[in-house]
This record gives sequence, C-alpha cells and structure tokens, in this order.
Amino acid sequence: MKYLFIIQGEGRGHLTQAIALSEILSKNNHQVVGALVGSADGKNIPSFFAEKFQFPSFSFASPCLVYCKKTKSLDVRKTLTRSILKLKTYISSLRRINIIINQLNPDVIINFYDVLGGIHQFLFRPQSPMVCIAHQYLLLNPDFQHPKKHWLDKFLVNTNTHITALGAAKKLALSFTPFSNYEQQAIYTIPPLLRTEITQISPTTENYILVYMTQHTLADELIKWHAKNPKVMVHCFWDKPQNTEVFKYSRNLHFHRINGPKFLEMMQNCKGLVTTAGFESVCEAMYLGKPTMMIPVPKHYEQACNALDAKRAGAGITGTQFDLTAFLNYIPQHRDISTDFQTWHSRSAFLFLREIENLFDVNHDISIDFSPNLA
Repeated sequence: MKYLFIIQGEGRGHLTQAIALSEILSKNNHQVVGALVGSADGKNIPSFFAEKFQFPSFSFASPCLVYCKKTKSLDVRKTLTRSILKLKTYISSLRRINIIINQLNPDVIINFYDVLGGIHQFLFRPQSPMVCIAHQYLLLNPDFQHPKKHWLDKFLVNTNTHITALGAAKKLALSFTPFSNYEQQAIYTIPPLLRTEITQISPTTENYILVYMTQHTLADELIKWHAKNPKVMVHCFWDKPQNTEVFKYSRNLHFHRINGPKFLEMMQNCKGLVTTAGFESVCEAMYLGKPTMMIPVPKHYEQACNALDAKRAGAGITGTQFDLTAFLNYIPQHRDISTDFQTWHSRSAFLFLREIENLFDVNHDISIDFSPNLA
C-alpha cells in the first residue's frame, strides 16, 4: 500500500518516529509517497529529517507551543492567541494538505500528532483512512496514571490530542512498556518507533553525565549547580545558537549544538542521561540501559506525563530542576531494564502492520521483515 505522512515537526520526536516507520514500511514492500511536515513558520524542514527521510517532503505552517522567556514554562494563553491570529495561514495550510493528498493519492494517511492533520481529515474527508501515531494517545487510555491536581492541563492536552485524531480510523499509542488497549476509542498500544542507529551500537560507560534540554534558557539551573560541583564532567546538548560546535563554559561543563549522530554517540558512552522528559530521548536511554533523570519543563503537562510514566516503567527518577546531586546518588542503584525494553521494541514492526491489516480486514498473511536492526 501507499502511505503518506503528516508530521508535527516542532522538535525531533515525531520526525524520528516517521523516519523509523518509513524504514519499516519500505522493508515490508510498502511505498511511502511523501511527508507533509508542519512547523511554526511553515518553511523549513529540519536538515536531519531531509537527510534521513528518503522520500518527497512538503512543508506547511501549523500551530505550535509558545514558552514564556522569563519562567521557561509553557504559555497556554500565548499559544492559543498565536493560533487564532494565524487562522488565515492555517486555512491555507489545510488547502495545501488537501492538494498534496489528492496528488499523491495514498492508501493510508499516517498522522504524527499534527493538529491540522486531524482537522483536514474531519473537514475534507479524504477517501484514505487516517491512522494516528503518538505517545500522547496513551494519555487517553483510562488506565494511564496522570499527574495529580492538574485537571485543567489534562483537559487542554487531551483536547488537543482529540483534535489531532478527528476522523481517525485508529490511534496507535506508543508506550514504554506493553499496555492495555482501549478499543472503545480505537486506541491500540504499540512499541516506540526508534531510529535504526540506536539498535546498532554497543553501550559502554565513561565518567560523564549527558544532558539534553529542549530550551537553552534552562541552562542557568545547570550552570548554578555545576559551580558547586565543578569536578563532575557534564556534556549538555541545547538549542541555543552558537558559532562553534562546542561551547566550553568551564573545564568540565561543555555545551554542544544539537547534533543527532553526535548525541547518540555520547549517549552510548555516558553513565546517565538527564533530559527534559521528551519521549524519544528517554526511550533511547532505556534501550541502551542508561539511568535517566527526567525534568519536565514547567507547566509542560505532556512532559510531566512522560516523566511519571517513564518512572513507572523503570527508566529512572524525576526532578524539578537541573540539580544533579540526587541523580548521581541514584545511578549506582539503577536496575538495567534494557533487555525487557528491547524485547518490547522488537515487536514494533509486527504490531504496526497487524493493526493496518486489521483496519483493511486483510485475510492473507503479511510477510514481515524482521531484520536484525528491528529485533
């Protein structure tokens, strides 16, 4: 069958999932006809995606999250206000999405959590069924444990999630571990979709902590802690623009420009990962058996859910700021769960293709390529 992707392109998570799925589909004799990538400006497609995704890509403007520069937290009001002010732009994006879908004529549309992808499916009702993929669909499962006393945040996030899935035939919820399905809402659990490179490396342990932060403004907390702990070697990847590949703040605190292959190489050898609780980076750490400390961005409910769920799955501990003392004390007692996680991840191709088979009520057997990098 022919597949077209619609991807929420802010950050790296959904994009790397799309790359991983395109590899699975290609190895199993399906055709990926292209990807529509949504972003704030609607112009640029991230270079790492353009290099790895071997099919046509098209950009469009799509709603994105806005953060407060002072508090570093998610600004819900500005996020909603910006979306309203750009309404005409988003209407143009919907038309662009519709034109490209009609041109490429896919058998299946895969939506990686883009709001306009769901709205398009609801308004234009293309003949191609839409299947949605994201960790956020797990949050709609009544068995999922949400952070307490955040009912408004839960409502807002789940409302956004429902919008991305308007008109969807199925919602595939990525999960750290096997989890119950919620068939009343067509929510089915599948393993994470990880980039192939993660399955091809052998982890070792060197004497440094790896940090990944989605907002460079959070670095002040890390710098403050490191001033009191200067002997701890820390390598931090951030999104702050810089002229050099590495900014050596001090002898043992280095800030790196975001670089996918380099980050993966350093994760391979670190003794632990500290991250702002993005789903993808935590999954990669679990695959490699690296202890993890998850520090959600303030008022970022999705990351708070990720952190809570990852802790349940045995990934590591949670924190509220970049004070690494508790994490350094935790590392020696961390239980390696990489074998269990790798076993769960190895089923991703089979479970995804099975759900598509059931969607079309195909009666013949699907031949699935279980090449080594998927097992």
